[in-house]
Amino acid sequence: MTEPAITPDLIASHGLKPDEYDRILDIIGREPSFTELGIFSAMWNEHCSYKSSKKWLRTLPTTGPQVICGPGENAGVVDIGDGQAVVFKMESHNHPSYIEPYQGAATGVGGILRDVFTMGARPIAAMNSLSFGEKSHPKTRQLVHGVVEGVGGYGNCFGVPTVGGEVRFDPSYNGNCLVNAFAAGLADADKIFYSAASGVGMPVVYLGAKTGRDGVGGATMASAEFDDTIEEKRPTVQVGDPFTEKRLMEACMELMATGAVISIQDMGAAGLTCSAVEMGDKGDLGVRLDLEKVPTREENMTAYEMMLSESQERMLMVLRPEKEAEAKAVFDKWDLDFAIVGETIAEDRFLIMHNGECKADLPLKALSGTAPEYDRPWVPTPAAAPLEDVPELDSIDALKALIGSVNYCSKAWVYEQYDSQVMADTVQRPGLGAGIVRVHDTGKMLAFSSDVTPRYVRANPVEGGKQAVAEAYRNLCAVGAKPLATTDNLNFGNPEKPEIMGQFVGAIQGIGQAVAALDVPIVSGNVSLYNETDGSAILPTPTICAVGLINAEEEPIIGTARDGHVALLVGETSGHLGQSALLAEVFNRTDGDAPAVDLDAEKRNGEFIRNNRDLIKACTDLSDGGLAMAAFEMANAGDVGVQLDAGDTPTLFGEDQARYLIACNFDQAEALMGAAHAAGVTIQSVGRFTGSEVVLGSARAELTELRDIYQNTFGDTFA
Repeated sequence: MTEPAITPDLIASHGLKPDEYDRILDIIGREPSFTELGIFSAMWNEHCSYKSSKKWLRTLPTTGPQVICGPGENAGVVDIGDGQAVVFKMESHNHPSYIEPYQGAATGVGGILRDVFTMGARPIAAMNSLSFGEKSHPKTRQLVHGVVEGVGGYGNCFGVPTVGGEVRFDPSYNGNCLVNAFAAGLADADKIFYSAASGVGMPVVYLGAKTGRDGVGGATMASAEFDDTIEEKRPTVQVGDPFTEKRLMEACMELMATGAVISIQDMGAAGLTCSAVEMGDKGDLGVRLDLEKVPTREENMTAYEMMLSESQERMLMVLRPEKEAEAKAVFDKWDLDFAIVGETIAEDRFLIMHNGECKADLPLKALSGTAPEYDRPWVPTPAAAPLEDVPELDSIDALKALIGSVNYCSKAWVYEQYDSQVMADTVQRPGLGAGIVRVHDTGKMLAFSSDVTPRYVRANPVEGGKQAVAEAYRNLCAVGAKPLATTDNLNFGNPEKPEIMGQFVGAIQGIGQAVAALDVPIVSGNVSLYNETDGSAILPTPTICAVGLINAEEEPIIGTARDGHVALLVGETSGHLGQSALLAEVFNRTDGDAPAVDLDAEKRNGEFIRNNRDLIKACTDLSDGGLAMAAFEMANAGDVGVQLDAGDTPTLFGEDQARYLIACNFDQAEALMGAAHAAGVTIQSVGRFTGSEVVLGSARAELTELRDIYQNTFGDTFA
């Protein structure tokens, strides 16, 4: 097949700017071949190179005594004691999920699971953070169904419990939904597998499923805005097979136990290209590939197609030569492809051969370590408009508006499609706060939470970034878990626009301040830029996932409110209504600043909750909807009414940070008051749990009436 001529249009279609192409010419001293152009495009696009974000990502705190491996590998690794480690990461599959919702979401789950078991960890938990357009948009219903079915279809078949997540709706996501997938796994701390190749002349081995044409150019597509050519991009979405992935995991685990594996890298974005280049780059080695040896499922595939295919359920390994036969036997047993497709070489070369013909011969380091890096112009986000007066409302009507919106109603319709109990170690399922999973055969538990409030980030990126970390931290503390570390998924619009880059920079600054103050370093993550359609950007959505530990001698806080319990509020309340859920849902307003985040108070109050777990029957943090929403959710979970003393809108619906609502007996309340005074923590009684009504000041409604609204809204809207 004759390769196309390299033209300005072809270069542009590969996502390369003219100056970037000139840089390629300088590096290799000649015009690239078509395959070489594709390789540079794959490695230098935003999705793989982080060229617009690297400068700012380096400012994030990523280390600590608990961190075994920080950013740069397939996933982060954190010590949980007793020679064990938790391995976790979050990644986006936004563009593919908008084009082909089921497969986009499914392969997002598959990719993040591979990132975890590539490190030698068996996955034990999954979460997801989903952002869709307004409910009335003609595409939203299709996206919700396709994405939820894709997440459930892959995770359920693979056999990993989905223990938490979030779902939001906003018009800014009408043309660009977000699908952020998280996975965590367990490994022995001294048996972590890394991706750096070592040794010259070592076999490079292809493992797993065969290569097809699905996903060719997917990473480049994910690094561009959408426009009216979106349907043409459908072939760039991969197709997943969770049963093959399950076999791949078992085969990899079995092979790792033999000592055969020198290094391992899953084939994700940019497929064979990215995995081979990263292994060589990290090991300061070159790589030679012979593509005729690559297992393919389609005839007459070109070198370009094989190098850029993003077919799923594939791995690349460097193996010890003496273990080749043993390794092949393992993969034969699991009915998976095993093929030696190349070798490591001493020179700084990425040499691609196909049927004896050289298709690419490039300096490997130039593809990865010396990829472009930009210091994009940015402008700070202007101060938010001052909050205008918020009229006093009937508090029950306001609560009904919140729980009757698709943003704040129960998401049971979503998470009931996910298997949250597989593996039989789930302690707390979705819908009740942070997800909790037992560390099997130990008394320990791990807790997981995913959080961000995009409207805060839009109004004030620094405070919004801080708040995302703080809320994830609070969710862990509320179940009695000590927060250990975080992973991020930074979803933004076009970084070439200074105002969008300003949102990104501000959010990074806020996240950095928060993870440092709360001792939850960022150990892995993902950046997803160019989330725009026809020039209209999504809300800035820097999702934070936090992981926490409940030690063997500790009990989780997972009880429910009961009749006669006192309602205690921990933290300062000023009644902040700027950017609140109440403003958005009841008044369709977006004015006011985001709430300020006092990181010292967050840490102090979180430690108070954890240190006094024995006195607490039930606990939740306060976030969207403030005290009224938190009290209703606790009452609903405990099937008991609640009476709050306050009736004014700011006290009930304000979204001040660093706050928790506690349910406990009267004598425990007295003890907590004393402990709070000693710890310098603000605490007050705000009501009690009793009867069958929700009473907010002088307004009241039957809990059953409110529950019907809360539980049925999502299904009535989308089922």
